[in-house]
Amino acid sequence: MRIAIVGAGGIGGGYGAALATSGVDVTFIARGAHLAAMKSKGLRVEGGRGETHVSPTQATDDPAAVGPVDVVLFCVKLWDVESAGQQIKPMVGKDTAVITLQNGIDAHERLVPILGRQAVMPGVANISAVIAEPGVIRQTGTVMRMVFGELDGARSPRGQALAAACAKAGIDGVFSEAILTELWMKFILLASNASMMALARLPIGNLRNDADIAPYFIAAYEEVAAVGRASGIALPADAVERTLNFNRNAPAHLMASMGADLLRGNRIELPWLSGKVIELGRKHGVPTPTHAFLYAMLKPYIMGKPS
Repeated sequence: MRIAIVGAGGIGGGYGAALATSGVDVTFIARGAHLAAMKSKGLRVEGGRGETHVSPTQATDDPAAVGPVDVVLFCVKLWDVESAGQQIKPMVGKDTAVITLQNGIDAHERLVPILGRQAVMPGVANISAVIAEPGVIRQTGTVMRMVFGELDGARSPRGQALAAACAKAGIDGVFSEAILTELWMKFILLASNASMMALARLPIGNLRNDADIAPYFIAAYEEVAAVGRASGIALPADAVERTLNFNRNAPAHLMASMGADLLRGNRIELPWLSGKVIELGRKHGVPTPTHAFLYAMLKPYIMGKPS
């Protein structure tokens, strides 16, 4: 199996290193200092799961040089979906699966017009990791899970092959027949936690048990769940309670990637998270006051630190 990792940051680097170490033919699409470090020193992943060092590392900034692959793990930021989708066309053959592992819920919808419905397979990334320095990924906690599935729920051979590759690599790979439900279950958590942590500039452990803050987590989760159901998504009756349970058990120092981006002064994914909740709430007549407040307060930081 040939796999290309597009966006070799915390998510792509973590998954890619595990797959490469297990013997899969993995090529990383990266750029800048991170690419240079991977070429010269390899890729190192450190953290709760121990250390993995992939050296030599197959890495390039040119998708055309890679050619068609079996699977693309598509891990770019949400604002790069369309441009990166155009760039990876040389790697997408007639049976290639492009697994969208973005935050949010619409990356697969945005890729279909570019790559075709057959190529796109929505996915959910459950891993907390960042680029600590060029060529080095640092993971928080030990969770490394990936959920993916065909849009029509089919049990395709390519999905089964990826699940097998994940199992061999020590990744909890789940080939789901209800991927949109999985996508929205993560969205309930992420759209809310990302904005809450970014606004507070603090990790989850500083927020979840505060009696004045905890009710806002619940309100934010309930808004996203209501919007999801109004959008026709089959969410379990206990979706909010499951999300709260995850919050209670998450590592105290866990920081949402949007919070980390804001602290660094970088661009943030707010329009596709709380912004998307508000957009769909308006479309379906579902009130979203908590997300409207979070969005309004974070809006000045969308393009990075205000000048």
